[in-house]
Amino acid sequence: MSEIITPALVSLDESLGTDKRAVIDALAARVAAAGRATDAAALAADAWKREQTDETGLPGGIAIPHAKSAAVREATLAFARLKPGIDFGADDGPADLVFLIAAPDTAAEEHLAVLSQLARSFMREDFTAGLRAAATPEEVVALVTSAVSGTGSPAAAPAAAPTATADSAHLIDGRPARIVAVTACATGIAHTFMAADALTAQGGKDGVDLIVEPQGSSGYKALDPKIIEAADAVIFAVDVDVREPQRFAGKPVVRASVKRGIEAPAQLVAEAIAAAKNPNATRVSGSAAAASTSTSGAGESYGASIKRALLTGVSYMIPFVAGGGLLIALGFLLGGYTIAFDADKILGASTLWNLGDTSLIVYLGAVLFKIGALSFGFLVPALAGYIAYGMADRPGIAPGFVAGAVAGFMGAGFLGGIVGGLLAGVAARWLNGLDVPRWLRGLMPVVIIPLLGSIFASGLMLLVLGGPIAWLTKALNDWLSGLTGAGVIILGIILGLMMCFDLGGPVNKVAYAFATGNLAAGIAGDERYLQIMAAVMAAGMVPPLAMALASTVIDRKLFTEPERENGKAAWLLGAAFISEGAIPFAAADIFRVIPSMMLGGAVTGALSMAFAVTSKAPHGGVFVFFAIDNFWLWLVAIAAGTVVAAFSVVALKRFARRGSAVDEGISGAAAVSPEAVSA
Repeated sequence: MSEIITPALVSLDESLGTDKRAVIDALAARVAAAGRATDAAALAADAWKREQTDETGLPGGIAIPHAKSAAVREATLAFARLKPGIDFGADDGPADLVFLIAAPDTAAEEHLAVLSQLARSFMREDFTAGLRAAATPEEVVALVTSAVSGTGSPAAAPAAAPTATADSAHLIDGRPARIVAVTACATGIAHTFMAADALTAQGGKDGVDLIVEPQGSSGYKALDPKIIEAADAVIFAVDVDVREPQRFAGKPVVRASVKRGIEAPAQLVAEAIAAAKNPNATRVSGSAAAASTSTSGAGESYGASIKRALLTGVSYMIPFVAGGGLLIALGFLLGGYTIAFDADKILGASTLWNLGDTSLIVYLGAVLFKIGALSFGFLVPALAGYIAYGMADRPGIAPGFVAGAVAGFMGAGFLGGIVGGLLAGVAARWLNGLDVPRWLRGLMPVVIIPLLGSIFASGLMLLVLGGPIAWLTKALNDWLSGLTGAGVIILGIILGLMMCFDLGGPVNKVAYAFATGNLAAGIAGDERYLQIMAAVMAAGMVPPLAMALASTVIDRKLFTEPERENGKAAWLLGAAFISEGAIPFAAADIFRVIPSMMLGGAVTGALSMAFAVTSKAPHGGVFVFFAIDNFWLWLVAIAAGTVVAAFSVVALKRFARRGSAVDEGISGAAAVSPEAVSA
């Protein structure tokens, strides 16, 4: 492995710009100029995306922007000592020591180990003092080389600091508290190991037996089960899911971000001890998937928990809908539209080896249609099951699926699935939180929770709620039946606005779930729902297409080089109905991008409904043209909305001033999830 840093990658006391984006761009350019990256803009964009997810400023004037990127050829460090410092989001002020950590997206374990070793050095005052005193780039290289050549695998728990005598606040039953911790960040390179060392050091200061398992990209060494068994509490300082969380089942848990593990280890230790002494403290679930720490923190509000569960349910439902819808569309393509009524008869009378009077093409159409229809049968149960999973993890799946099946049986549709899933999730979550004897704990997720949760949720659906929800669903269908003329166009406008409001967030998901949840009824013969599906898909294609048009054709100078590169990719993403292509633009400039996209989406939704375009496919964009009637008019609707949105965003960028919050990308980062997709 070549040297991870060279003098050419070091900048001492030079001006690299006035904000952190400029510093990242400048360091990425050094990496590319050294031949260690193929594309400086792509590397900078990946590092900036990580920065927007969670700022990388650390206490003590340090910042470590970092990324795994396909543009990186070999693991590399670029360093800048800044005068004056630049704000990277640390609470104690600007950073004057900035390391850009660049790793290939397929980095080998040895590379990741070296980068992780360096990250641990940031916790040593002698190392940072040496960087501030260095007179030449060569001295910096020598310091870094010495730091990364230390022994010991970063995948193992760091050595404990000398333990002080514990005071009464850190005692449990007259002995020092025993705490285990897991640290993990999105890239698993820097924050993971810095948090591990900070917590270990704090345990030594407090006289607490604290052992950490850093779960990095280069792997991890699992804690001895005996150590976990003896622990009084567990700390999950993570930004991603804990691996094998079932090992900590039943332990009082404190959940926090990995950055808090670096900045506030004393508070986390104190909270863990308090949790250990509290019989009603939150505990790690007894199931394998129950400790999903990346999304369900102990301090999460109930409203946020429900919102997350709804998004989880829709996300897991989509593959059933997308796969089933495309199979049905292919069935129509091969067997004609009468295949919806003839499939069962054809499959009952024919086989591949004895077709009888049926042609091979029609028979294959019947096969595809039937598989798709059966896939659609899981739509409401999957929605309900994974809503419950989002609230209570794996113990909620069985009660949720059963409640969804009951909703389908009663004609309550996807609305019933949502209600049934929430009921099942509440029941499973409550049951899962009960403090039961150890001998009973193993039966909870596999017997008791499915049994009692199903009785509660499905019983309420059958006895009380199913009938009123079915009535509401019928009323909604009747209202749609009565829409004509302007009413249809208004519905298209509303759907278009919703699809473009948050690019995969809750509002977008409601519109998409409404369309896909009723797609089966549309395929069965009610074309109103096929029109809704076409309008929703068309409007969802507008944001990436509009940003591609604006950034690569209309006025390239208004956009940064990374945005122009994103714009090139957004053409294909938009054509495939993946709104994700517009998220980088919205995150950086939400107050000018989102309103423009909503305007374009409203135009497209209105025109699609006015043209009476129908779609039998729930996803795929232009690539499922065979499932879209009036395809050319549908393209006209998309093109019109794309042009309106693109020229609107260009006009706003030229003439509308941005607020400071927008300049810093704060609002955009909060409102638009980088992981969201339109589907």
